[in-house]
Amino acid sequence: MSQNLTSLLVNKTRSKEIFAMAPDRLDLVVFGASGYTGKHVVKELTRIAPKYPGLTWAVAGRNKERLETLLQNVTNKTGVNLSSTRIIVAAVEDESSLRQMCSQARLLLNCCGPFMKFGEPVVAMAIECGAHYVDVSGEKLFVDVCERKYDQPARDARVYVVPTCGLSSVPADLGVIYLQQNFGGTLNSVESYLVMHFPPKLLAERTKGVVRYSSWESMINSMAAMSLRSLQQEPLLPQFKPELKQRSLIHKNLNRWCLPFPTTDTEVVNKTQRYLLSSEKQRPAQYKAYISFPSIFTAIGIIFAGALLFLLSKVSFLRKLLLDYPRLCSFGIVTHDHPEEGVMDDMLFQYEMFGEGWEEGSDVNNTLPNKKVVGRVSVSGSDPAYVGTAVVVIFSAIAILQDSDKMPNRGGAMTPGIAFRNTSLVKNLQENNVNFEIVTKP
Repeated sequence: MSQNLTSLLVNKTRSKEIFAMAPDRLDLVVFGASGYTGKHVVKELTRIAPKYPGLTWAVAGRNKERLETLLQNVTNKTGVNLSSTRIIVAAVEDESSLRQMCSQARLLLNCCGPFMKFGEPVVAMAIECGAHYVDVSGEKLFVDVCERKYDQPARDARVYVVPTCGLSSVPADLGVIYLQQNFGGTLNSVESYLVMHFPPKLLAERTKGVVRYSSWESMINSMAAMSLRSLQQEPLLPQFKPELKQRSLIHKNLNRWCLPFPTTDTEVVNKTQRYLLSSEKQRPAQYKAYISFPSIFTAIGIIFAGALLFLLSKVSFLRKLLLDYPRLCSFGIVTHDHPEEGVMDDMLFQYEMFGEGWEEGSDVNNTLPNKKVVGRVSVSGSDPAYVGTAVVVIFSAIAILQDSDKMPNRGGAMTPGIAFRNTSLVKNLQENNVNFEIVTKP
C-alpha cells in the first residue's frame, strides 16, 4: 500500500472518529441558511461535506418552507439529494427556538446578519448550549462585543467563538500569519494592499443591484456607531520600533492609486498580534491596510462618497433615508433582491502584503530592518465574494471540529488568526481557490 493511500485512509478514519464524538448532536448547523450568503454556504457544504466521512449537518432559519425550497434548489443544481437533511426552525427573537437549535449542534455556523442587530442572542445561546460558534460577520463593533462580553463565558463553557470567518477577515489575518511563518526571520511590519479586478459583466450590471441590502445596512449602522477617533488604527502595546507610519491619504503603489482602508481587518489582525506577544512572547507585526484603484479620479470619488456616507449616517433621519431607499442612495448598486447569478464570476480579490523585518540572527533591537518579503492572498473562481466567503467559513468550522487539538486549549472568543494559525485551514483554502503564497524573496 502506498504511503499516500495509507495517509488518506488514516485521515478518513480519523475524520469518522472525530465526527462520531458527539452522537446526540449534529456536527454543524447553518443558521440563516435561506439567506443569500446562507444558500452559498449550503451549496458549498454539499460539495465539501463528502470529503469528511461522518460529518452531519442541518439547515436552520425562521421559515420552514423557504428552507425546503433551498434544499430542493441545491439538489437540482448539484445533483445531490438533500431530502433527508434536517430542517430546524429558529428565529433570533424566539429564545426557546434558539435553544432548541443550538442544543442540536456541536458547532453553529451563523449567516444571519447584520450581526450587531441579530448576532448577540445567537452567540449567547450557542455558549449556553455548549456549541462552538463561527460566522461571516465583518462588523468591528460586533467583534468587540464578542470579545468583551462572551470571551469568559465561552472559556467557562470550553467552546470557541470565532467571528469574522468569511472574507472579512480571514485573508488579512491568516495572510499576516502566513507571512510571519514563511518570512525566515523576524517580521516587523506589513503593508497590505487590496486589489480588486471586476469583470466587464459586473461593471455593466452594477446599477441593477450587485450588493445585498444586508451588507449596506451593516455598513451604514457601523458608520453611525463610529467616531473619527475609532478610524485610527489601535496601536500595538508596547510600541515597537521602527514604527510603521501611515502613508498619505492618496498615494501610488502597484501602479494604482491607494487609500487607507479602515475595515475590521486591521482590528482583527492587531488582536491576533497582541495575543502572540502576550501569550507566546513573539514580536508582533505592525499592520496598515490600504485599498487600491486604477484611477486617481476613482480614488478621489471614493473619498468624497465615504465621507458623505459617514456624515449622513450620523443624523438619524438621514440615516433612515439611506436605509429606507438604498437603491436611490447607492445609484442602483444596492438591492433587496439576489444579484443576477453569474454577474460576479471571474471577479478577483487580491491582497498584496509587503513585509519588512530582519534576517534570522539579526539584532532586532539595535539594527534597522534588512529584509523584505512580499506575500499574496488571492480569492478567485465563481462568484468569489459569496462563494469565497462560504468556503472560508465552512473550512473554519471544520478546523474547529477536526483540529481542535491544534487550537488554543482554553476556548473563548478569538480571532481567526489565534484560532486557526496551526490548523489545516490555510491548506484547505489553497485547494479551494483561496491561495496563500510568497511572491518574492530577497
